[in-house]
Amino acid sequence: MHTDIERILFTESQIAQRVRELGEQISRDYERLLGDRIFHEPPIAVGLLRGAVIFLADLARAMRIPIELAFMAISSYGLSSSPGEVRVVKDLEISVAGRHILIVEDIVDTGQTLAHLQELLNARHPASVKVCALLNKTPRRARTVKLDYVGFTLTEDAFVVGYGLDYAERYRNLPYIAALKKSAITT
Repeated sequence: MHTDIERILFTESQIAQRVRELGEQISRDYERLLGDRIFHEPPIAVGLLRGAVIFLADLARAMRIPIELAFMAISSYGLSSSPGEVRVVKDLEISVAGRHILIVEDIVDTGQTLAHLQELLNARHPASVKVCALLNKTPRRARTVKLDYVGFTLTEDAFVVGYGLDYAERYRNLPYIAALKKSAITT
């Protein structure tokens, strides 16, 4: 598996440090926003399956505020590296009306998936919708999306894997984020 890696972009320790910083920043912001209400109506962190699971687990432990966890699965890639149709595979099992939502994404690339998700959740009348993305990959951005919290920004068009990010369901368990060799990508 490691022989398919071109180079490491963000190390395990860099990721751990940045996740701690994001957890602290998110905690401060929601404490200011909600005050004592945070104990009765905590924000809902909506993790996108499967890529954001590892990031969400670490981020949730880095937050010092109460939160609820919920999951959605939105597909736009399937088993290839080419973006396709955006579709909801697994929807939320709870109502988000009047609640503060934090979308937790592994990567924002073209912005298509996130834009679709934001439209979908905003139509359900939440109190607010914020976005925390581990990786903001800018070269192929096709839709403008607002990111409230960003772990890292990548300005090169590398295919990235690790720490939840995959190629054809492989490499998610790498403890770092890396560029995948072009020879490992089949289209």
